[in-house]
Formats: sequence, C-alpha cells, structure tokens
Amino acid sequence: MTYTIDIAGLTRELPLCKADEDLYFAAFIVFGDAELTVACASELLKLVPQEDYDYLFTAEAKSIPLIHEMARQSGARKYFIARKGAKNYMPDPLCVEDRSITTKGVQRLYLGRDDAELIRGKRILIMDDVISTGGSLKAMEELIAMAGGTVAGRIACLAEGAAASRTDIKTLGSLPLFDADGNPKE
Repeated sequence: MTYTIDIAGLTRELPLCKADEDLYFAAFIVFGDAELTVACASELLKLVPQEDYDYLFTAEAKSIPLIHEMARQSGARKYFIARKGAKNYMPDPLCVEDRSITTKGVQRLYLGRDDAELIRGKRILIMDDVISTGGSLKAMEELIAMAGGTVAGRIACLAEGAAASRTDIKTLGSLPLFDADGNPKE
C-alpha cells in the first residue's frame, strides 16, 4: 500500500508502514532522494524570513539532508543537530527524553555543551521532516531552553495526523494516518 503526495512541486508514492495493529503512517523519507531534498529545502526556507532566526536546529536522522541543504541554499555557516546518542567528541552533553511514532520506546536526544554555548542567547528555528506526535519537537525545544536559546519558530515538510491542526508549526503540507486497510483515519 502507498499514499500519493504532491510536495514542493514533486509527486511521490509513500509506502504505508505499520505503527501498531490499526495504525499505519506514510513514510516520507528524503534519504537518497536528492531532487526531493533540494525542492523541500527551498520551500522550507520560504516559510520563515532568514532575519527572524540565528540558527537552524533539527534532530537526527531523517532531517539531516534537509537541514544541510537549507544551510547550503541560505548561506548559513552553522546548524545544529540533536544526536540520538552521546558521542565522545560531545563535551558534557545535555540530554532530554523523546517519544516518536517512528521509534519504538523512549529515545534520548543529546547536544554537546560546545554547541549549547553557541545557542545561548540566540533565536533558533526548529525544523523537521515530519511532525506527528510532537515528541521530537518538544525534546528539541527542551534542549534549546537548556542551552539558553529561544525558539524562533517551527517548520516541517509535513504535519501528520492531529499535528496538521497545530498553528505553531509552518509546513509544506499534511499527511493523514491510516487504518490497517490503508484508509485515512479521521
């Protein structure tokens, strides 16, 4: 089963993936799709004027190509990625817990103190590929607050399910959730 979506001037067939017995989601994945990555990055940059934020911020992993392309297109020299694991090169990392529809169980997001120092006092634009439950978004907001930054806005390629009605997130479109037969849920 697939779901057809038109986004950023392109059409893609998204496979439906099982979240639980009666809940499926359409997998929007930019990994390996350079055309989609470039087009979505261009459209995302139009959602918030560049003078409204100092840095871009996302969570590992699916949105990494997008944030990199957004930085390249906008001329940004630095962006931040909340990592799913503490790395040896991250001095005294900040850590928050997160739950996501695409990740089973609890995951943690980490930000090194060196990056936190750069975020302190800055306006941070959070971006993601898809926002569904808002768990990853909330975790990124917590990391930014712990680092002393201010959330300047939230953008995503797509909002899924109930997230589509949120007014605090600017998106390029929305995705329904699906039942086991592939029918959109209300």
